[in-house]
Amino acid sequence: MTDLNLLIIGAGAIGTYIGGSLLLNGQRVVFLDRPGTADSIAAAGMKLVIDGQTRVIDHPVVIESLPESLQKGPFDAALVAVKSYDTPTLAEQLSLFKGQMPPILCMQNGVENEEVYSTALGPDRVIAGTLTSAIGKPAYGTAVLEKLRGIGIADQQEVSKKIVEGFNQAGLQARLYADAKSMKWSKLVTNLLANASSAILDMPPSEIYSHPGLYEMEARQIREALEVMRRLGLQVVDLPGTPVRLLALLMQFVPTWIGRRLSVRLLSRGRGGKMPSFHIDLHSGRGQTEVDFLNGAVVRFGEQFGVQTPVNRMLAVTLQQLTNGSQPLDSYRGQAEKLLDHLKIY
Repeated sequence: MTDLNLLIIGAGAIGTYIGGSLLLNGQRVVFLDRPGTADSIAAAGMKLVIDGQTRVIDHPVVIESLPESLQKGPFDAALVAVKSYDTPTLAEQLSLFKGQMPPILCMQNGVENEEVYSTALGPDRVIAGTLTSAIGKPAYGTAVLEKLRGIGIADQQEVSKKIVEGFNQAGLQARLYADAKSMKWSKLVTNLLANASSAILDMPPSEIYSHPGLYEMEARQIREALEVMRRLGLQVVDLPGTPVRLLALLMQFVPTWIGRRLSVRLLSRGRGGKMPSFHIDLHSGRGQTEVDFLNGAVVRFGEQFGVQTPVNRMLAVTLQQLTNGSQPLDSYRGQAEKLLDHLKIY
């Protein structure tokens, strides 16, 4: 049995699911979260719901101070499970304790976070990771496994193999990937699907895929991202439980009338009834969105290589405006044709 010691930064849905699974398997986990949240989770315990059964973890170690959490080490790795818009602040904090930090396992969405941590801690201290399992968070300290797929870990450090072994002992279905960037970009492609459009239109993915114009917009969004990947010299790779290469073929080469039907069946069903993350963030009133780290990243890298990315640009700008309040939240609610007309100016 692999003895894994992990510091998990962020006790949200991902941190609770992975950390809770490891704790239930007898591994050692310390959580780091913001003041208030850390105290409430430590007092109330954690709950992990898998296959309808609730497992309770009493008195998890949840700390609100980075220096104090590091004293609980040594750790094999520090798993980062916070939103991408928190990366710059977190990286600055971690850099102050560079000498004490274990390797960083970055489980965040997007393709640019690893570079930020590499600048702060050194390029040999960062491991890219992806989560494809669908996790819900009905409350702080509670994680619900809605769809088990797995976890991808880049084979970048010696400890990567140990992490995969420990994760698999806990039933997390992890696997190693030789090409970290191809893995992260392939995950980004899946994150784009009916994500920004669902938030903007306040519509579930099944309705978006069923609409001919919206489906074509989604397909163009994916084709833009795939072209950027090609210019970067990256390959589309399948992720645990997620046939990304099939998705790429579907969006690029399958006729629209067939692609729409397959998308409604395969992609919508794969969400397990859960609304996309951008929709959850926008309509919860958090005032922040990760759209700039997904659609926005496609736009930024596209500019470097002369790739036109009008769909990703429109979705990024529009959702950002709805999030910051410069446009009313209901500007496009249920109005597919209005959004498609808006796309024409890009």
